Amino acid sequence: MAQRAIRRLSAISIKNAKPGLHPDGGNLYLQVADSGAKSWLFRFGRNGRERWMGLGPLHTISLAEARGEATRCRGLLLKGIDPIEARKVERAQNELAQHAGTTFRECAERLMASHEAGWRNHKHRREWRTSLAAYAYPVMGSVAVQSIDTGMVLKALEPIWQSKSETASRVRGRIEAVIDWAKARGIRDGENPARWKGHLDHLLPAPSKVRKVRHHAALPYNEIGRFMDGLRQREGMSARALEFVILNAGRTGEVLGMRWGEVDGKVWTVPADRMKAGREHRVPLSKQALAVLDGIRPKTAAAGDLVFPGERGVLSVMTFARVLRRMGYAITTHGFRSAFKDWAAERTSFPNEVSEAALAHVVGDKVEAAYRRGDLFEKRRRLMDAWGEFCATVKSDSKVVPIAVR
Repeated sequence: MAQRAIRRLSAISIKNAKPGLHPDGGNLYLQVADSGAKSWLFRFGRNGRERWMGLGPLHTISLAEARGEATRCRGLLLKGIDPIEARKVERAQNELAQHAGTTFRECAERLMASHEAGWRNHKHRREWRTSLAAYAYPVMGSVAVQSIDTGMVLKALEPIWQSKSETASRVRGRIEAVIDWAKARGIRDGENPARWKGHLDHLLPAPSKVRKVRHHAALPYNEIGRFMDGLRQREGMSARALEFVILNAGRTGEVLGMRWGEVDGKVWTVPADRMKAGREHRVPLSKQALAVLDGIRPKTAAAGDLVFPGERGVLSVMTFARVLRRMGYAITTHGFRSAFKDWAAERTSFPNEVSEAALAHVVGDKVEAAYRRGDLFEKRRRLMDAWGEFCATVKSDSKVVPIAVR
């Protein structure tokens, strides 16, 4: 049958026919490739452009079937419908039908499993799971992701939008990400009911309108010397670790996981997996910071690789908060980074980019980042030496008293 179809089409003569194409009439062609493979094509014009639509191979689609499909395509064109686009829609609908029972929770779990390797820390993974479990799953966890609408999203968000606006905003973003993932996978179609701009922003007040922005409570930099004097008089590994954090304007996690192998002379290299920006950071150590390390080295270097060990391994993330509370200060550890930044801006002549590099902040401007590839290490060394001296100076009403380095 197939051979008769080929002979019949080959006998048809059309002026200027392309090599390898045998017309059957009605815009139907049999294409014979150089390899010998044979397939059906439907030719049509759309918006002034020639288009070719594959209908399938000859060994699967008979001549009668190909003619029937060509007739159907011509009918679509008469209605102003592009046959290729119509087929795409049909295939998408068939794929959606295959996933009709896939729930929001199943999509969320698959999204998290595929993205967890790229998330920097366990806290981020835990927050994704706990926030969805607490606020999204009770409303839409068992609902087919295709069926989720604006009403369900609002039902999950409205109870916490006013009282826990920051959490609610993050939950909204995670719901939006799950639904976007489902769309990309062909499990759902249509608009995303959790999107903010142009949709939920008309139904919910902006998070900035329902909460006051709270910055990390910080100590004024002119009180740092007095604070450090009191901190130096406290015993214990937690106090020494906090002292080291402040002297290096570091983050809690960077110091709690610090190991002796990361210290080389006067340089501490923090590995990428403990940095917020996910890249290695070199820290120039001032004489005050080195004095802290020299003071604890005999106690901890022999016990293990951790520089500031706790009784059961790594110190708790709450250890610095307890030290500050016992000293009578209602401030946060992170606030000392703000104090450092204020001091560098108001009391020194170092350029802003030096203090930003000392804080390991990522350059926001892509052009600036492209040209500034170095880490300004030598300039940062001078800055941290000056900060160490400032932290070692107690100011009183009558005099300035340097604190002796231990």
